[in-house]
Amino acid sequence: MPSRRTARTGALTVAAVCSTLSAVVLTTPAHADTVHIHDIQGTTRISPLAGQKVTDVAGIVTGVRTYGSSKGFWIQDATPDDDPATSEGVFVFTSSTPKVAVGDSVTVTGTVSEYVPGGASSGNQSLTEITKPTVTVVSSGNAVPAATVVDARSVPDTYAPAGDTAASGSINALTLEPAKYALDYYESLEGMNVQVSDARVVTATDPYSELWVTVKPREHASHRGGSVYGSYTSQNTGRIQIQSLGSTADFPVANVGDELTGDTTGPLDFNQFGGYTLVAGQLGTLEQGGLERETTKKQARGELAVATYNVENLDPGDATFAAHASAIVNNLRSPDIVSLEEIQDNNGATDDGTVAADQTVNKLIDAIVAAGGPRYDWRSIVPVNDQDGGEPGGNIRQVFLFNPERVSFTDRAGGDSTTAVGVTKVHGKAQLTASPGRIAPADEAWKSSRKPLAGEFVFRGRTVFVIANHLNSKGGDQGLTSQYQPPTRSSETQRHAQATLVNTFVDEILKAQKNADVIALGDMNDFEFSDTVKILEGDGELWSAIKSLPKSERYTYDYQGNSQVLDQILVSPSIRRDCDFEYDSVHINSEFHDQISDHDPQVLRFRP
Repeated sequence: MPSRRTARTGALTVAAVCSTLSAVVLTTPAHADTVHIHDIQGTTRISPLAGQKVTDVAGIVTGVRTYGSSKGFWIQDATPDDDPATSEGVFVFTSSTPKVAVGDSVTVTGTVSEYVPGGASSGNQSLTEITKPTVTVVSSGNAVPAATVVDARSVPDTYAPAGDTAASGSINALTLEPAKYALDYYESLEGMNVQVSDARVVTATDPYSELWVTVKPREHASHRGGSVYGSYTSQNTGRIQIQSLGSTADFPVANVGDELTGDTTGPLDFNQFGGYTLVAGQLGTLEQGGLERETTKKQARGELAVATYNVENLDPGDATFAAHASAIVNNLRSPDIVSLEEIQDNNGATDDGTVAADQTVNKLIDAIVAAGGPRYDWRSIVPVNDQDGGEPGGNIRQVFLFNPERVSFTDRAGGDSTTAVGVTKVHGKAQLTASPGRIAPADEAWKSSRKPLAGEFVFRGRTVFVIANHLNSKGGDQGLTSQYQPPTRSSETQRHAQATLVNTFVDEILKAQKNADVIALGDMNDFEFSDTVKILEGDGELWSAIKSLPKSERYTYDYQGNSQVLDQILVSPSIRRDCDFEYDSVHINSEFHDQISDHDPQVLRFRP
């Protein structure tokens, strides 16, 4: 399955993995007549023979990878030991197309290495390999060792042990407990032939011919077939990534809720884009679940409908305008105000100093009209070139669309890319010093990140303050399968500072007018239970309205088998107190293989 995401960045020996491995002492020579695969794998994540040469290691070939930069094959010992912590399989990295076939009985001489997908700085676990191999085929056509069945009974409910505090939180040197921890269980099967059966799809097929299934269909199940990530301790242990050793043309094109029926079998690999991965030599049959895109309810005449929608780097060269317009008109039912995130400039990723986005926005507005929707008006602030992060040259920004037949925008001069918007009190009411305006754009918290866009709207004589956000991404955070447990979420530092500024600004509005209707919405790049959201909410200045939904419906994004919240609409006490609102996460993208954005939009309907 050719994939740029499985590209190899270089083999690292145990000495180069990280400082926590320096305690491994290599003293025992690897004698050819005693070394088996389980001796190489050992009872921890790091081979006790790492860095040593081993000779004539015997095994049956269970899978061959002939594509990409990680060419090689897997072998498995036909005579396993009785220790459940020691894997009986290992990957042999050849770098060129292997000259073996599944079913060959081979002996391998080479060097034991610990390869860290993504490099040591990623914090990932390592993959035990035999490198620089000399391979001898002893016989062919042998039976492949029976696949170990991975199912709801075999995978523990607890995800990972706590890391060793003396090793910066690493779990590398801890003895595996496969009956107690899910990550230990998967590690104990690293390189072995494994099998999942009748497994439900929990992340749709992506452009790289990968999907995710769960072997625990009841584990935090969403009402549409996914697995909901509802806290830092509910990682969903039954998730496993599926790739294929065959042609990408034959890979199933699946949505969430579909099922891989029958048996899916192959070696258990580890990569930087999801961790433990079943690389299938045999794929189950796709049975479609018939998942359909959702449509929200139309707002009543006296209701204001406010939406947020991340349109994923939209620029005039994209082919998704008609689809986005149809989603806004037909699935979101033409909200009165739409906060758009990731609107790119007029020539997209071309980095030539272009910052205006009028062509992008007007092309979308025209498409909305063509789809039968209203002719929206819009407001935004042009960013400083290459200062707001995102795709280089794209100059993404937030944009307000609003239906002038239903709501008006209060224009107040003075807002630009570098001037901070303020709050004043006029005739007992809060008022922005500029509309639209940006919140503290010069603050270090917004370095290489999008600045919040604030504006005043009027609906049926009532002012509503709307703040469009796109907070710092989670890039750089350690993954759930990291060697460090719990993983470090380094991106939170900047996001917390950003959340503090947004909350402070909302507090200024509420101090000027206690009963002001304030909405802070957008791609918050964090979960509804996160500290980021707690900071945004503050002492009650805001409240994330997605928490009004049942837990099984709280998600806007699907990542590595976890349905999770990234996009939110937070409301001030005057909106929450009346309880006269409806919130809907409209699932049109995240669960589908043919998504036009990786985010689902959300809609809030209330009576100001």
